[in-house]
Amino acid sequence: MMGKDYYQILGVKKDANDDELKKAYRKMALKFHPDKNKSAGAEEKFKDIAEAYEVLSNKDKRAVYDKYGEEGLKAGGGGGGSGTSHAGPGTYTFTTSSGSNVDPFETFRHFFGDEDPFASFFGGSAGRANGPSGPGGRSRMFNFTTMPGGHSPMDIDDMGYGMSMGMPSGSRKRSDPPITKDLQVSLEEVYSGATKRMKIKKQVYSNNQYSTEEKVLSIDIKPGWKAGTKITFPKEGDQTPNNVPADIVFILKDKPHPKFKRDGSDIKYKANISLRDALTGGVINVPLIEGGHLQHRLQDVITPNTHKRLVGKGLPLTKERGARGDMILEFNIKFPEQLPDTTKRRLREVLPS
Repeated sequence: MMGKDYYQILGVKKDANDDELKKAYRKMALKFHPDKNKSAGAEEKFKDIAEAYEVLSNKDKRAVYDKYGEEGLKAGGGGGGSGTSHAGPGTYTFTTSSGSNVDPFETFRHFFGDEDPFASFFGGSAGRANGPSGPGGRSRMFNFTTMPGGHSPMDIDDMGYGMSMGMPSGSRKRSDPPITKDLQVSLEEVYSGATKRMKIKKQVYSNNQYSTEEKVLSIDIKPGWKAGTKITFPKEGDQTPNNVPADIVFILKDKPHPKFKRDGSDIKYKANISLRDALTGGVINVPLIEGGHLQHRLQDVITPNTHKRLVGKGLPLTKERGARGDMILEFNIKFPEQLPDTTKRRLREVLPS
């Protein structure tokens, strides 16, 4: 048999059935997909894998290939012709005996359908779109960069509180799955509100040509927004002739804070106090999320399980204008490492048994 060995390319035996071919294609296509594998020769290997699967998964093509080999397949059983062409940037095709062009990225898309074979291409401050390369065979290049400036319309989904505006779709094109990215915000930003700006770079398709477009998305963080709130920019993903661009979805995440811990609209603060103050009372300085301190007097005996609630010193309530959650004080009581005998005797005299 002359030309490529499609069975060897997929790593299957010559009597492999459909299930074995599908299993082999899935494994090899994910391993050598250009969005995942950047090694030399991976993209060419990805093309060969698609070519092998398209032939072997087709009963008629497979019969011709088994009898005449690759050259016979390309020439309709008689040989001749290179049968391979480039259909544009990032797109490879090969010609079968029927004369139809098969795009390896289209093969990948049709095989996986709506499944997202790659969990996510996000990494660090920039990342690639979720899922495989888009329809039309062009490898996606979507990425994020944090920066100042710019405004864009956005939809809000406040964890199911009815704030999502939605986008009706009249297109019959295949919709790309949403592209999601975590958006880290500090508790100070949640308290006062903030504006985050993210520069995106995406693929644009117009007049039968691809180009790259940069755009700045402006995200207005409202005071009191909860972790998990979703901010959606409809159809801002990569464009191809055959897709509806993906929505870009930012998901709010609270940054760890050196002093406070968030609990919904409340914030918790753990104060360090001495054993003496825990038993006899005293005054502690409590930091506030808006800045500054509040002096709080301890009057009751404080135990390790004691909690004090400072009403209205937490984060803003999104549903009640001007209202705030509470600050919950917890206590870390510092016990002395050792005591003189005279002090022990005095404590035994005054403390209840």
